[in-house]
Amino acid sequence: MRKATLAVIEEIFRAVTTWLAPVLSFTAEEAWWDRYGRDGSVHLAGFYEAPEAWLDAALEEKWEKVRKVRRVVTGALEVERAAKRLGSSLEAAPVVHIAEPDLLAALDGVDLAEVAITSAVRIVAGEGPAEAFRADDIKGVAVVPAKAGGIKCARSWKYFDPATAAADYPDITPRDAAAMREWKQRHVM
Repeated sequence: MRKATLAVIEEIFRAVTTWLAPVLSFTAEEAWWDRYGRDGSVHLAGFYEAPEAWLDAALEEKWEKVRKVRRVVTGALEVERAAKRLGSSLEAAPVVHIAEPDLLAALDGVDLAEVAITSAVRIVAGEGPAEAFRADDIKGVAVVPAKAGGIKCARSWKYFDPATAAADYPDITPRDAAAMREWKQRHVM
């Protein structure tokens, strides 16, 4: 796992530095030198091209559908922010009604709250109420904005039910508590 992670980091580094080199010439060059030494130059490396084998049309199509749903959610939250009913998107826990079966299927295995940067999301199959927010260009998605309940996590700022908090970390979400325990285990020993 470690070698695979390092390989991914290397690919990302090469892509970002070569793509940004024309715009951030000195910064990209310094990053390149820091990683590979001063013998070469990012400006001689050429633009990074991802291997053809990495293309996954089905995955691209799935995430295009997820982004459509996210666009409706963020549109609904912008209306709420403009009306001063919401501040941060993390204060929201919208109900997302999805009538299109292909959009609903695309969300399988996706944490829409994470993608939409909200504290929670409830997905309901169907058209949704008439007063729900809809985007003109995206059919089959309706969003009913709602404020998230609970308390604000001191680490991620997501709102959560304090009854679900761990005893050793009462002011953060259970997910953040697990991350803190893992970090502590790796750094205290």
